[in-house]
Amino acid sequence: MRNICLRRIWNCLLKIYSIVSLVTPRYLPAHRRSFASRGRQITPSASSFNDGGVMFVVESYPLAVALCFITMLCWGSWANTQKLASRNWKFQLFYWDYGTGVLLFALALALTLGSHGLHGRNFAEDLAQGTSASFWSAFLGGVLFNLSNILLVIAIDVAGMAVAFPVGVGLALVLGVMTNYLAAPVGNPALLFAGVGAVVIAIVLDALAYKRLTSRGQTTSGRGIAFSILAGALMGLFYRFVAASMSADPVNLETGRYGPYTAVVVFSAGVFVSNFLWNSIAMRTPVRGAPVPFKEYFARGSARLHFIGILGGVIWSIGMSLNILASGSAGFAISYGLGQGATMVAALWGVVIWKEFKDVWRETRTFIVPMFLLFSLGIVLIIISRIL
Repeated sequence: MRNICLRRIWNCLLKIYSIVSLVTPRYLPAHRRSFASRGRQITPSASSFNDGGVMFVVESYPLAVALCFITMLCWGSWANTQKLASRNWKFQLFYWDYGTGVLLFALALALTLGSHGLHGRNFAEDLAQGTSASFWSAFLGGVLFNLSNILLVIAIDVAGMAVAFPVGVGLALVLGVMTNYLAAPVGNPALLFAGVGAVVIAIVLDALAYKRLTSRGQTTSGRGIAFSILAGALMGLFYRFVAASMSADPVNLETGRYGPYTAVVVFSAGVFVSNFLWNSIAMRTPVRGAPVPFKEYFARGSARLHFIGILGGVIWSIGMSLNILASGSAGFAISYGLGQGATMVAALWGVVIWKEFKDVWRETRTFIVPMFLLFSLGIVLIIISRIL
């Protein structure tokens, strides 16, 4: 079963790569394009006419939406790699390889698509010209995301999916869309927040379904709720720090600010480096169970286990990279909101692939069916908020 799922994930990655490779040249813009949302005409910089050493830029809204759907798929699927690992391979050990995978893919993308195209600056040039404020903003975004991700796993362990997801992910979705919209208002706010509301209700229904699945009369501790709130708050804020480090115009990049590829690399460096703090604390002082000795990473880790962890990081990083690329056309709030629909993708894995609700389908279908309907409605509202 694990090998079959691993092959499916790998085939999915190959399909994503082929889709991006095919559609990117098709949607490369002309040398002069009108940006209605900014109300002005864009004239490419001198570097836009260079045949090499610059980057691919996404300016088509349909392509941006397609990339956000891939983000949903990736962010909702990476955790499956942890399920493929051995039960004796603790999450903290898995997470070292996950952080490595996040950084490796970001670097690979920056050195390929981020250094060859028609617009902007190449990766090396972009990294060198950035100000310290831009660097630390993107880096801090990685640090905050990493802490939120670990706290969410702890919250699920302490409080269960039924509490951690609606509180943590629901708060992250609302806070993330709100802060990014206030900083860069793109789209119809009524439609955008109506869509967010529908997705939040869908997340709550997802949590109620999981509550029926795991109902054993347990009580929810205040500590579990606290972990969920803290995780959600940090997850809702990290994206704004990354966005603040980036140029508002993805074609004519502002001096001192990063293009999308460089911002993701610096963010990923923040994830990787902060692992030595956050994950070390999680290993030494776990909320449940005995401390995890670092030597187990080398003693129990096989090539297969390390590959699975790196693959998980690569999958998540694909989602983050494409989401940031899409934000230039879709806007940060819409891009983030669509990406956080990943919760429903994760639920779909649970229903279809892992058969988590097989034994309690009659009790849970009243939650699962309207959950997916509301999620679909929310996604449609978020998408059209950029058009209407």
